Amino acid sequence: MSLAATYRLGTRLFWKDRGMLFGSVVTPVGLAIGLPVLMRNVTGEGVAAATTVFHGMIAVILAITTFMTMVVTLTMRRDQLVLKRLRTTELTDAQILAGQIASVVSQTVVIVVLSALAVRVLADVPLPADPVLFAAAVVAGSAVMALLATAYTAAIPRAELSAAFAMPVFLLAGVGAGAMGPIPLPSFVRVALDLLPTGAVLDAVRDGEVLMPALNLAVWTLIGLVSLRRWFRWEPRRS
Repeated sequence: MSLAATYRLGTRLFWKDRGMLFGSVVTPVGLAIGLPVLMRNVTGEGVAAATTVFHGMIAVILAITTFMTMVVTLTMRRDQLVLKRLRTTELTDAQILAGQIASVVSQTVVIVVLSALAVRVLADVPLPADPVLFAAAVVAGSAVMALLATAYTAAIPRAELSAAFAMPVFLLAGVGAGAMGPIPLPSFVRVALDLLPTGAVLDAVRDGEVLMPALNLAVWTLIGLVSLRRWFRWEPRRS
């Protein structure tokens, strides 16, 4: 078994799970396309409002399709002892987790790209002025969110609670990105939300910034790697 095989395994299991498809693909895609189209047609700001909403929905896609999917998938496979069995193969621990992360990241990138094309056609949202920066921000942001989700599974006692444990991250990312409308927040809360990885991605996508988003994602990557090394669990806790 190779890293590519682990990637294919994760992808195949994901697309066979109808419940996961609805929560991780249908719902975020519907929101990412439907809300900009709605804003384009019902507000006076038209295209500008639709563009702002779509950029915010990128953070929601990262929170749902990447973070929540990774949390639910890994806790489920941990509790079913799939991860433990994979460790008996020739794969290293890093290869096992890298294959899972790469699978989720690639699916997220495809969803973001398809959503961007759809809102261009349906809501006149302009395509990214810098496609390379846009793609790099989405890939890097998704990879960091997947890494953090992997480490976060250590805090989840069992698979049945995984979605509930991931929900606060979805809410924080959505509020921080403005995807849930203009919510008045204290300045210190706004600053904290802007420091999330999703905030860094939006800074790159919306404003074309490079240095600060890259630094932000680098710090979160370090946090994720340290947390993963210290607390990640390959099998359920024994009662």
